Formats: sequence, C-alpha cells, structure tokens
Amino acid sequence: MTRRWMRLARRAGAATALVLLLGGADAPPPEAWIVPDIDALPHDVWGETVRHGRDLVAQTYALIGPEVADPAKRYAGSNMACQNCHLGAGTRKYGVPYVGVFAGYPSYRIRSGRVGTLADRVNGCMTRSLNGKPLPPDGPEMTAIIAYIKFLSTGREIGAPTEGRGVGRMAELSRPADPVRGKQVFTQVCAACHGAEGQGQRNGTAGDARGYAVPPLWGPDSFNDGAGMNRLITAANFVHNNMPNGTTWEAPSLPAEDAWDVAAFVDSQPRPHRPGLEKDFPNRLEKLVDAPFGPYADTFPETQHKYGPFAPIRTAINTLRQAEQTARAKATAPGNGAAQPKP
Repeated sequence: MTRRWMRLARRAGAATALVLLLGGADAPPPEAWIVPDIDALPHDVWGETVRHGRDLVAQTYALIGPEVADPAKRYAGSNMACQNCHLGAGTRKYGVPYVGVFAGYPSYRIRSGRVGTLADRVNGCMTRSLNGKPLPPDGPEMTAIIAYIKFLSTGREIGAPTEGRGVGRMAELSRPADPVRGKQVFTQVCAACHGAEGQGQRNGTAGDARGYAVPPLWGPDSFNDGAGMNRLITAANFVHNNMPNGTTWEAPSLPAEDAWDVAAFVDSQPRPHRPGLEKDFPNRLEKLVDAPFGPYADTFPETQHKYGPFAPIRTAINTLRQAEQTARAKATAPGNGAAQPKP
C-alpha cells in the first residue's frame, strides 16, 4: 500500500491519493474547464510568443502555408489551419482542444510505439492533418505553438485528466457505417458550407495565402490518409459534437446515426496519401480498431476496420492479448528452462 500511495501522490497530488486510498474514485477527478484569457498577458517576450502561437494555430495558411511568400516558411502542405480541427484555436470543449494537453507530455504513443514529446505530436499534425513537413524542433514556430499550448494548460497538474479533451465518445453503431446514406446527409446538411464536392470555401483565391473560410473535407488541399480525422470514430464524434458549425456537445444537431454515416462518407473520399502507414502502430495489438489501413493483428477485413462495427474487433483483440499474456506467463514460469531471478 505504501508504494501505491507514493505513486499516486506523485501523479495526482497527496489529497487525491488520500481519497483513492480511502476507497474513493480510481483516478483523480477531471479538472474544471477553464480557458485562460490571452488578452490579459503582458506585451513582453512571453506574451508575444504565446500570441504568435495562437496566430500560427488560427492562421496557419498565412504564416507557414504552401502559398506564403518565403519558400523557407512553407511547412504546411495544405491551405488549411490548425483550428479547422482544433476549434476556436484549441479552446473549444470536445473540439480537439489544447486545454490540458501540455500536462500530458512526454507520453507513450501507440502510433509510434515509443515515448513522444509535445513537439513530436505537433509535427504529427504538420505531416498528417496539414499534409506538410515537420517544423524544426527548436525553431520559432514550434516554440510559439508549444508556448501557446502551455498557456492554455495553465494550472493543470501533470497526469490530471481534463474533461472536454478530444472529441467526446458517443455510442457506436451495431452495423457498419454507411457512406452511401452518409452522402445523402452530406448533401442535405453539409454541402451548404463545404460545397457539393466537399472543397470548402476559400477566403480569397488560390495563391493568395488567405486559406479557407470553410475547409475542404477531401481532395488535394485536405488532410491526408494518415490523419486522425481519417479514422471513423474520431471523425464521427467530432461531427456529432461540433457540426454544423456552431453546434455544441451539449446540444448536438445531427442524430448519432447521421454523424456516423456522414463521417463514413467523408472518410471514403480521395485525399493525399501518406507513405509508410504500414509502419504505424508497430505493436499490432495496440492498433486502434478504426485504423483504416493494415496490417492488423486480427483477421477482420480492412473495410470493417474502416466502417465498423468495432465491437467484434475489440473482442478479438482482447482474446489475442490474453493469449499473449498467458504465453508470456508460461515462458517465465519456474521449470520451463527460462532464467529465474536470484532470491
């Protein structure tokens, strides 16, 4: 019990650990949703760096997009902005916010199979969601983005969960998501803003580095097939809690079934390809069930990983994990020839 107390105290603070020891919750309670006021920052080096980070998130296309005047600054491969996914420049609850993110790194990343830094995570977005190239880890752009994320995580304890992170989690369908039906939903609901061909609405014209008022959802100027938004569970929950624009997680506009199907339609459309996706998730038993590309540890087809249903896949993966654990236990059991620790 002493070891557990010490571990919990380090991770969650002594007060929370005491609650756990006395039979309370199994994890620290989520912290309240608070977005610090960037306008209250002084106009010093720190304050201006944080503001520059916010500008990079909100106007990515104008500062490091493929159409900016300085070729050396063309890091993003599309004219989208970070805030097309991280809504409100990363401040909106269940809109892929940055609030609380800084306190979660470094951390183990199942996609790479190693411990990654926050800079690694930012560059994951650069090379996948923005279909571009990595920012220099020590460059001014990376420094500013991380400063902004740190600012939005002001007061967050290391390891403490933040309610509102990610995209939320709604009940999954017991059937495959239907991109054909999803196309009908797209036409009725989404096309008014994103266009009938899903190419969005530009702020100006091609070549002016002014980006989009409404982002493209597929095609050459959208996220590539290695992006998180190209996974159905992420896309469907994002749509349900945030779309059409102005929707909130507290009052979704689309029925859940429509969100699943329209997300399936969007993710079925052509987009840039990221080479080397077969190297993602090197531990196949950790691979996300909705990763739309192989190889997989299980025997389910790629179409089921792309559209579901996902419950049978999870069951199969759990069975494989249990078998692996059993085999490992047998391999280290006394009398099987394996080296045993000295007493």
